[in-house]
Amino acid sequence: MILGVDFLAQLRKILPTGSIHTDPADCWAYGYDNSKKHALPDVVVFPTRHHDVVALVRLCNEFRIPLTPRGRGTGTTGAVVPLEGGLTMSLERMNRIVELAPDNRFAVVEPGLTNQALQDALKPLGFFWPPDPTSAAYCSIGGNLAYNSAGPRAVKYGTPRDNIFGLRAVTGDGRELSTGVFTSKGVVGLDLTRLIVGSEGTLAIITEATLKLTPLPESIRTMRAVYANVDAATRAIARIMAQPMNPCALEFMDANAIDMIRQYSNVELPTGAGALLMIEVDGPLSGLDAAAECIAQAAQVEGLLDFSIARDAKEVEALWRTRKALSPALRKVAPGKINEDVVVPVTELPALINGLNRLSKQHGIPIVNFGHAGNGNIHVNLLLDPNQPGQQEKAEEALSEVFDLVLGLRGTLSGEHGIGLVKRDYVDRELDAVSMDLMRSIQRQFDPNGILNKGKMLPNLEPL
Repeated sequence: MILGVDFLAQLRKILPTGSIHTDPADCWAYGYDNSKKHALPDVVVFPTRHHDVVALVRLCNEFRIPLTPRGRGTGTTGAVVPLEGGLTMSLERMNRIVELAPDNRFAVVEPGLTNQALQDALKPLGFFWPPDPTSAAYCSIGGNLAYNSAGPRAVKYGTPRDNIFGLRAVTGDGRELSTGVFTSKGVVGLDLTRLIVGSEGTLAIITEATLKLTPLPESIRTMRAVYANVDAATRAIARIMAQPMNPCALEFMDANAIDMIRQYSNVELPTGAGALLMIEVDGPLSGLDAAAECIAQAAQVEGLLDFSIARDAKEVEALWRTRKALSPALRKVAPGKINEDVVVPVTELPALINGLNRLSKQHGIPIVNFGHAGNGNIHVNLLLDPNQPGQQEKAEEALSEVFDLVLGLRGTLSGEHGIGLVKRDYVDRELDAVSMDLMRSIQRQFDPNGILNKGKMLPNLEPL
């Protein structure tokens, strides 16, 4: 779209020149995320304070300019791709820690702060913020909240929705609001905090977040269990999750992932390995060996081929080497892979993996699966070369059937990657018409002019 002279003049009254990009060459990088989808924004702005965001949202409403908020662009669903151009608001310069209150177990931070920077600030105080996405070194807290992105520790500590007290935000029509509390209890009014978390910037733009902190565990024990097949691993997962000591990580790899690791690394695994679990427990040092032994006993099911407990840092690194070898192998084999995250009840994992293997053979697309076994959150990787004729079409057809398989197992289409643009047109397979109508009504309350992150999350949204 073409931005008018009046709009740009008003924009320059809000932000200094160095905080506004209008040259397409400068704007280009802010038009995509890790989904590799792209649309060029007309202007990119970099607010540094809450009042900047308020003024920018109000200006966009006045001129009806589409507004796309973004963090660091590590998401995989196209949620920050500006489909209609307009203004992209990068929050990366709003990266302050506003307040650390360890005695009250909260921290107030701006959305552009990276997850790792927060963890580094909290560690000397003896605390951490539980959400730990793989991209923690680069992804922003605002992005974690927008997607409700968690990571391996969610099996014990929950998602961002479980680790937040409140928000400061700006609605789609420029109203300022503060939600939530600064305490561990509070039931006044509706829970707008957790409504905004996971809404992918379609309701409001977060400018501050009050995060719930957790004391660092005194120690961690790391284990690896290798099974003959997925059925055996699933039985072990159910037994492990029934223990009084919940693991803080319970990671899964299927036979296809194991085979890929064998081909592209020197990691040694037992012959006949059909599934692998990486398990960690944390807590007080005095009881940790007993807790690890309970997990080890629970893991002893028919079909177990090998079980290892790391006794020192070197052994921990050796056990995790298996998991760390997978991502480089996937990138080497299929740089154009489709990576989706789905969730099914834990007991349905064998049916999911068997169904995915069937779809792989049917469509001629290799599918490699790994993920967070404790809550049934599996990352499904369809390996393809988009430069090969017909492969992209085959993969998309297979993906549609993957989603049908997941829903048929009483699962959900996304565990932590969000919906964005990539999964938007599949949402009505999971949500009924009444639910979507109510969601659209809520969206209109927050964003009556329909300018905020247009075309994301909900399919076929009629014009406002």
